[in-house]
Amino acid sequence: MRHLYNSFAFIILLAFSSCSVYNFTGTGKIDAKTFQVNYFQNDAELVEPGIERTFTLELQDIIQNQTNLNLVKTGADLTYEGEITDYRISPMTASADQQASQNRLTIRINVRFTNKNKEADNFDKKFDFYYDYPAKQQLTGAVLNGAIKVIFERITQDIFNESLAKW
Repeated sequence: MRHLYNSFAFIILLAFSSCSVYNFTGTGKIDAKTFQVNYFQNDAELVEPGIERTFTLELQDIIQNQTNLNLVKTGADLTYEGEITDYRISPMTASADQQASQNRLTIRINVRFTNKNKEADNFDKKFDFYYDYPAKQQLTGAVLNGAIKVIFERITQDIFNESLAKW
């Protein structure tokens, strides 16, 4: 019985000591203490008011929630900046009478990531995602907010993975 207890204690100790290299969010050791997310301008042809602010805040939130980095306004170790380059609604599938039966909202964002402590991690990359909805449904109010939430959750997670988790 004592041998079983010692083995269990050893496994627990090993698990917690390894968390200094890897954590539950998938990031390894981050060689930074601060980050900043500059305001993402909306440069898309079709402009949906307010999404630039929503995206900027969503990106800040995911980094704050999944790391111990401190958000600062200037002079950060890690900097995220860019612009919303595309906001598009397009028909996806047609019914028998050649009417659109499903539409797709696609948002594309260009991100420039700078790590002043490790320049090899820097990138300038486009991220996009989409949300499909029935063509008979209006993309307004709660439907629009839900679509933007789904799209931004995916894009911010992709940006997080690319810049910090290295997946």
